[in-house]
Formats: sequence, C-alpha cells, structure tokens
Amino acid sequence: MSNSLVELSKYGQSIWLDNINRSMLNKGELKNLVDEIGLKGVTSNPSIFQKAISQGSDYDEQLKKLLMKNRNISAKDLYEAIAVKDIQDVADVLLQVYEKTKGIDGYVSLEVSPDLAFETAATIEEARRLFKWVNRPNVMIKIPATQEGIPAITQAISEGINVNVTLIFSPKMYEEVVNAYISGLEKRVAKGAPIDRIASVASFFISRIDSLTDKLLEQKGNKELQGKAAIDNAKLVYQTSKGIFSSERFKKLAAKGAKKQRLLWASTSTKNPAYLDVLYVEELIGADTVNTVPPATIKAYLDHGKPEQRIENSVDVSASNMKKLKEAGINFEEVTAQLLTEGVKLFADAFTDLLKGVEKKKEEYLSL
Repeated sequence: MSNSLVELSKYGQSIWLDNINRSMLNKGELKNLVDEIGLKGVTSNPSIFQKAISQGSDYDEQLKKLLMKNRNISAKDLYEAIAVKDIQDVADVLLQVYEKTKGIDGYVSLEVSPDLAFETAATIEEARRLFKWVNRPNVMIKIPATQEGIPAITQAISEGINVNVTLIFSPKMYEEVVNAYISGLEKRVAKGAPIDRIASVASFFISRIDSLTDKLLEQKGNKELQGKAAIDNAKLVYQTSKGIFSSERFKKLAAKGAKKQRLLWASTSTKNPAYLDVLYVEELIGADTVNTVPPATIKAYLDHGKPEQRIENSVDVSASNMKKLKEAGINFEEVTAQLLTEGVKLFADAFTDLLKGVEKKKEEYLSL
C-alpha cells in the first residue's frame, strides 16, 4: 500500500503531528508514526496540553512524585515539569529524524506562557529558561507573532535558540517575522558564533482565516469567494518566502550554513464540514514547507490524500481573489489582526484552564 504522507517528502514537504500526550509515548505510538508514516516533527500548544493533562490519569504518577517532594509547588511549576518531561521524551524519539535530516526536521515545540504574548523581555527570559531546561538540540521554543514578540524572536535566534513563530495570519506580519529571523542570524554572525545548527519555522495559520472571512462574506451575500481566502493568502505568502530566501541578504548567511525559515502550515484541520477534510493539506503541498496536522487529518490523508505539488498553481488567480476580497469590502489586515487577538486569547484561556485542572488534581491528591 502506498503511503501518501511519505510521498509528500518527494515534494519537499514535511508532516509534523499537532498533538502530544504521555500515553502516545508510553505505548510507542509516536515511534510507530515516525517509522511507518514518516512523521518528522511534533508541535504542542496550551490547548493540546490542557486536553492531555485534564483527561485520564497518564500524568497522575508524576504529579504525585512532584507533590511528595514539595507539597507547596505551584500549579504552573507542576505543569512545566510535566510539559518539559513530555517534550524531552518526544525530542528523544525524534532525534533519529533530526540526525538523519541534518537538523532540518525532527523538532518538537514548546510554547512560552501565552500570558507573556505582549511582553518582550519576559518572553526572551522564558525562551532562554525553557530551552535550557529541555536541553535537547531538537526543541523549538514557540513565540507568538505579536509586535512585542518580534524583537524576542531576533534575540532568541541570536542566542542560538530554535524558534517556532506561532499565530501568524498576516502577510505583512510574516515579512516582519522573517526579517526578525534573518536579523537574529546576522547578530549571531557578528558575534562570531556559528549559525549552521539553528532552525526556525514560521507557523502560518490557515483554517481560521476561512472561518472568519466566510462569515464576513456571508453577511455581504458573497458566496463566490467563500472557502478561498486561506489558501489564496498562503499561496501568495509562499511566493514572498521564495523571494526573501533567494535574496542576496540571505545568500550571505546561507554561505555560512544558515537554514531557511520554513513556512509551517498550522490549523489545517477543516473546520467547515462542507469542505474536503484534507483541503488544507492538499492545496498547500510545496518545497521547503511543513504541515502540522492533528491525528484525525493524518488518518484522513492516509485514506484519500493525493500528493501533488499544488502551492504554485494558479498564483495569479489567488492574487485576483485577494483583490476581489478587498473590492467586496473585506479589510484583510483587520481580519488578520482580529484573528491574532483571538488566537492569543484562546491560548491564554486554555492555559488558565490547564492550570485550574492541575490545581484540582493537586488538591485531590493532597486531600487523600
């Protein structure tokens, strides 16, 4: 049986898993995904950890051990100890991929606290602390693409910290993210430090763009453009990426071993049941990209995915559609600004719920 996910690598795309939990590690499921379907990385976020820790008893034993050492440990410290252990174990499973691909793939991501999304100095400090604590060459620290996050990205890269820039929606913000990455590499070169083992991805969110623009188009009675903005936007961003990484500025860094900051397509499960369940995988296949997908989408793609390079098809049509969107009265920069605000809040709310869940488990154990 052909493996449609393995075939994607022929087109230069890597598939990462948008999920993490202790049972996957304990049962060897993650290792199986690496060996059998060619999985090349893992991403996490507060929502994923919130589900993993609040459901079931996978983390109870570690919680008990931590509480036996210190009954007064905070919920956040408990969470971080649990999360870091998961991230370390995932990194160890993915190390073979990291080594085989010479540091292109094999990464697992851990996010800085969403509460710090609008605090540059605190984000930098937390990125340093988490990167040092995990202590694996194949970990990426997630930093959100807020205005305050941009200088934090540059500083982290200049210090040799791998960065997954998350919550990118806007083409304009994407260009700022790439400039932050390249500036970080240049600062590092200026210090005489090596840049050949630093990696970064720019996580561009997909389905949420259609969810909001479709709603706005529905209000205007425009059905022609529904279900197109997310992919059209991504196709144009991909062209921007190609231009930046073929520039003379980046070529100087590439000569010293710098890697491209790959576009990572995130939020690629289809939210609208009227759309093909693998739509945001099929249409975004292209060289030097990553698609991070949840388990259900992996299963669907293995069943009926059709690998083919499509991201450079009909780019002129995509440009025309984005122009039509503006003519229809949709301000796309306002759309993406709203999505960023909502995205930060969603992660912050999930983080709050996560800490409440950990606190509840802590109280239950201490009351025994």
